[in-house]
Amino acid sequence: GYERAKREVQDLVEKMPMGKSINKSMDRFKEGIKSMLLPDMLFENMGLTYLGPVDGHNIKEMSKVFKVAKEIKGPKLVHVITKKGKGYQNSELKPEKFHGTPPFHPENGKVIEKSKVTYAKIFGETMVEMAHKNKNIVAVVAAMPDGTGLSKFKELYKTRLFDVGIAEQHAMTLAAGLAVGGMKPYIALYSTFLQRAYDQLIHDVCIQNLDVTICVDRAGLVGDDWETHQGILDLSFLTAVPNLTIMAPKSLEELRQMLYFSESFKGPLAIRYPRGGDPEDFKEEPMRKFEPGIFEVLREGETGYLYATGKMVAKALKLRENLKDEGLDFGVVNGCFIKPVDEKLIKKHLSQGKYIVTLEDNVVHGGFGSMIMESGCETGELAHILKLGFKDTFVEQGPVETLYEAYGLGIDEMTEKITAFVGDKNE
Repeated sequence: GYERAKREVQDLVEKMPMGKSINKSMDRFKEGIKSMLLPDMLFENMGLTYLGPVDGHNIKEMSKVFKVAKEIKGPKLVHVITKKGKGYQNSELKPEKFHGTPPFHPENGKVIEKSKVTYAKIFGETMVEMAHKNKNIVAVVAAMPDGTGLSKFKELYKTRLFDVGIAEQHAMTLAAGLAVGGMKPYIALYSTFLQRAYDQLIHDVCIQNLDVTICVDRAGLVGDDWETHQGILDLSFLTAVPNLTIMAPKSLEELRQMLYFSESFKGPLAIRYPRGGDPEDFKEEPMRKFEPGIFEVLREGETGYLYATGKMVAKALKLRENLKDEGLDFGVVNGCFIKPVDEKLIKKHLSQGKYIVTLEDNVVHGGFGSMIMESGCETGELAHILKLGFKDTFVEQGPVETLYEAYGLGIDEMTEKITAFVGDKNE
């Protein structure tokens, strides 16, 4: 074709005396003619050969263009235009509903609900409740109003929801600007996407010590969204940031209570919560007052305490029963604040010779367990602390409970580790 013939001519000319100069002159002449006849091309000005636009749903046309692109030397850009969900009317009409596709009914496109009440749903409902009473409350999202549970908020308070598109960095800085302007911003991001806005979180929110609440959705394992979306790193990079307070609810109701607490909280605050619904252990809870750095003791224990955070609190209660069968009496502590931690309680338990086992759905390096261990340094009893979480690895795709077992965080696997840990210390 044309591109192959052009390349052969260029190769032939290059072998002649002054060939390279001739080719360059020809290129400049061609570009000059193009600039007179055609509008200015952004990509070609950047040194890219531009091909397109091409209909991304036309296989023959796509094949033809890619063959041409293969013959072109140097960097090239193929401009392909597609329509999200093409061929399926429900998706074409509401493409935002099909950003991620769990099982759904093909006839109407509605998702097959596994759990009607989710953390995202409670977050959205509570935001609507608070916004009704407080006109300064605004929400910031990055192309995920539905996924984060803010559909109703968007419907009721259109001018108070800012969807910046897939631009998490801008979302964080916008939230900072809104806070400076006297608003009370809540920025809702998935844990895996919060990583993109880390620089803005530090410089624009935390250094300024602004009243911004970061709602970290999909924290911990997300299951089938592949290892790129597992939210197992946020605690490690958030705990390092000065001025930032971090909380994690053990239940749906506690998330609601934390959001109400955040309304009057001063300074940057991150609330992390998992995907999906609520464990059966916490259905009715009285309204409680939160105090930064104060944990909630759910069960007392003689052998030691399971310090758990977020979703892992429900696991800790089940784990406690398993440990009883092994002759170990462990209490359970709800680490509702990851930062600051309850230093008085930690020192009290360690000074009494109690074992502390930390449970988190985060990598253990720099996470909740590390915060507990740092706090316990002064007691000199670090040998009595065992950290349980994900090791230095990325977690693959799969059903959540299957992954917990595969990575050593199933009930039986943790029982075995704790029993061995206590046994070794008593020998």
